[in-house]
Amino acid sequence: QVQLVESGGGLVQAGGSLRLSCAASGRTFNNYAMGWFRQAPGKEREFVAAITWSGGYTYYTDSVKGRFTISRDNAKNTVYLQMNSLKPEDTAVYYCAGRRTYDGTWNRPGVYDQWGQGTQVTVSS
Repeated sequence: QVQLVESGGGLVQAGGSLRLSCAASGRTFNNYAMGWFRQAPGKEREFVAAITWSGGYTYYTDSVKGRFTISRDNAKNTVYLQMNSLKPEDTAVYYCAGRRTYDGTWNRPGVYDQWGQGTQVTVSS
């Protein structure tokens, strides 16, 4: 198992940028595909982006395509989410998650094995 710790959240004006980081403990980070989810108050947890084990493929929800970029550095046991052109509707707690198996889907929270504690992102208008 890996333990995941997110950082990099904060308050930013609309149109601004933030980079989230998710640091993983343990020596098996490259056995995990990684994802980012977010949850706004009163809403369900929502898929944002995912990246495969080697980083060769990435997946995004439509609302963030062209604005967010997921990447990973397996040597540093870290996955990143670069968020540009932020909008107030991006405000949420952002969680990173890891999974060791693949079932053909990327956007279901239930298929991820490990979760971080979350980091708050607030975008002001």
